[in-house]
Amino acid sequence: MEETGQLKRAFIDATAGLIAGGISRTVTSPLDVIKIRFQVQLEPTTSWALLRKNLSQPSKYTGMLQATRDIFREEGLPGFWRGNVPALLMVMPYTAIQFAVLHQLKTFAAGSSKTEDHIYLSPYLSYISGALAGCAATVGSYPFDLLRTLLASQGEPKTWNLYRSSNTNLQSREDGLSSLQLFLCGLAAGTCAKLVCHPLDVVKKRFQIEGLQRHPRYGARVEHRAYRNMFDALRRILQREGWAGLYKGIVPSTVKAAPAGAVTFVAYEYTSDWLESALT
Repeated sequence: MEETGQLKRAFIDATAGLIAGGISRTVTSPLDVIKIRFQVQLEPTTSWALLRKNLSQPSKYTGMLQATRDIFREEGLPGFWRGNVPALLMVMPYTAIQFAVLHQLKTFAAGSSKTEDHIYLSPYLSYISGALAGCAATVGSYPFDLLRTLLASQGEPKTWNLYRSSNTNLQSREDGLSSLQLFLCGLAAGTCAKLVCHPLDVVKKRFQIEGLQRHPRYGARVEHRAYRNMFDALRRILQREGWAGLYKGIVPSTVKAAPAGAVTFVAYEYTSDWLESALT
């Protein structure tokens, strides 16, 4: 009976996470596409940066509203959902693995094999459990993250080739939280995580598009082996693009993180409660 209960809990967590991730990703896809376009753009996005670096070539995208307008004009509405299918294939398993692993780790950390929904841990154990769950989810979904980045970074006309190459939402369920409270928790968690991790996300995107053939109007491409490692990438981006280079796309990323985290929280809770009722 105990094993059956654990399997049921894992199924509920995984299924609710999968559905919540799919809803959140589809709703916020336009902001994600805009964010990636900025992150893979090597040219500085401000006029003063261009003058300081003695660069004459302007960047394709200079602001969130300008990028939105240009993408819509050049690629139409579907351009904002470019790469959404592999994004769903990435995010849905990611959130499914994350929620399922997180609950099991929290149960283990609490020193209990029980399958109750509400397990209370110290902040340190909650952080470690969330981090490990995020790592497991990242490993399981990374190939689709790579494909999503390649598709989203392509403009029109598309140039194709074969390529090579964390965002962890720490979520814990609390008893009696309203939908508004869940929404606010998701908003705060998503925003803080993006602000802290954004430079590493920029570096990840640069590695993912090494050697990618792109239309010249989208700017210089990242050549093969442009960066030796993560620290070399950080140093080179700082040298050429300044601190602003590490935060390219931070506006759409932050705007996206808030509703994405909030929608994920709320959708997960409602889906989880519905599945529990249906399986009782």
